[in-house]
This record gives sequence, structure tokens and C-alpha cells, in this order.
Amino acid sequence: MLNYLEDKVNTLFDRIENRWESKLFISISGYTLVVSFVVLLILIELLLRGLLPHFLDKIVPHNHFYAINYVFTLLLVFEVISLVFSLVHSVASSVGKQFEILSLILLRNSFKEFIYFPEPIQWDKITEPIFHILSDASGALLVFIILGFYYKLQKHQLITKNELDQKRFVSAKKLLALALILVFIFLGVDYLWKTYHHIPVTNFFTSFYTVLIFSDILIVLISIRYCQNYYSVFRNSAFALTTVFIRLALSAPVYLNVAIAVFTGLYTLGVTYAYNIFYKETLRNNE
Repeated sequence: MLNYLEDKVNTLFDRIENRWESKLFISISGYTLVVSFVVLLILIELLLRGLLPHFLDKIVPHNHFYAINYVFTLLLVFEVISLVFSLVHSVASSVGKQFEILSLILLRNSFKEFIYFPEPIQWDKITEPIFHILSDASGALLVFIILGFYYKLQKHQLITKNELDQKRFVSAKKLLALALILVFIFLGVDYLWKTYHHIPVTNFFTSFYTVLIFSDILIVLISIRYCQNYYSVFRNSAFALTTVFIRLALSAPVYLNVAIAVFTGLYTLGVTYAYNIFYKETLRNNE
């Protein structure tokens, strides 16, 4: 019975992942971003010229820079789904994906400040947004640089040498990933419904990162079933804490969010570097 359920979970997950990562879907997602951006720009221009029906006034933004914010948000949605799939392959890879998303969110925050710019731009009215843009853009760059070093340090290790245990561990992560996809869809629908009805709602990505905290801790607990090596347990637990820090960075005020993001990147880099050294020493001593 257990083997049957594992096979069903593996088959369903693999089918979804293969379609998501296929060249066709990547092409479709790329065209979706381009078309959405252009169409929204056209709609905003038509609205500003008074060429759209009045009922669209509350739906279509009144500033061209909203189109940039929208398309970056759509890009982040695609990236978050890719993050869910990366959970299955490696805890370290999923952490890297989280930092990729964090850097893109900081960039999106930079572009988001442009919505406060008057059209045409008047320098005496944009002093504060300029500092916000510089802060978030600098933070995004620093996270990008730290992430490059992080990927260079990665040395993926199987959690167990037992083939059956490794297969079951991967199956457990696939089941968790499928559950996260359902949670992602639920949060997305709930966010859109509340936004449409003008009900106050928590930032979508902040909410999803809260869910990720619990999923990361669950992965740590599951991994202990198959591997009780101290260094591996510490690294995975520290990576779960990284998700907490990223969640704090997403909800922190401007300037502080960048400070937390950069600290989190350096913390994760330190954990990875120390793990590589000490875990290698452990293997050498056990030979």
C-alpha cells in the first residue's frame, strides 16, 4: 500500500514538473510576461486619454509604472512555483532559489517606487522615493553577489547511502511539494478575491514564505528519520532559520529590509562554508 501511494505521488509530481519545465511552457510563460506588459501599458494609456469605459477606472491603474510592478509580480509567481519544485531536488538548491526570489522582490520594490512619481517627473517631489530605490536596488545587488558565492560553495550530498531510504525521502518531499502547490493556489485565489472586493489582505509572497517556514522545518524533521549526522541536521535547521529571516526581510520597513536580507545572505554563506569544511573532516575521520 505504501509503495503504491509513493508511486502515485512520484508519477503525479514528475508529470507536473516535466510540463512546468518543458521548453513549451517556458516559451509560453515568456510570451505571457511580454504580452501582459504591453497590453497593460496600452490600457493605461487609453484610460489616461479617456478612451476606456468608466467602470474600468477602478481596475486599470492610472500610472504607466504600474505595468512594471505588475509584470515583476507575475515573474515572481513563476519563480515561486519553481521554488516549490526545487524543494524536492535539494534543500540547498531551494534556499538558493529563495534568495533569487528575494533579490527579485527587492528589485520589484525599487520599480514599485516609480508609481509615486508624477508624470512628467518632477525632481522636487521624488526625493524620498529615490532613497528607497537606491536602498532596495543596492540590497538586490548585494544578495545577487552573495548568491553567486553561495552557489560556488555548494557540494550536494545524498542524505543517506541506502537507496530505498533515499527514494522514500524524495517521495516525502514530493508529497510536501504537491501540498505546497495546493496552498499556493489557495493563497492566490484568496488574495485575488479579497483584492477585487477591496478587503484588506496580507502581501501574497509574505504569506507564502510563512508557509515555507513550516515546510522547511517539516523537511528537517523528516530528514532526521534518514540521517542523524549532526552537521547535516545543523545545516538543514540553519537553512530553515534562513527562511524565517527572509520572511522578516519581506515585512520589514525600508532600509531595515535590506539590512536583514544582506545579513541573511552572509549567515547562509557562513553556514555553507563551515558545513563543507566540517562535514568533509567527518567523512575523512570515518574512513
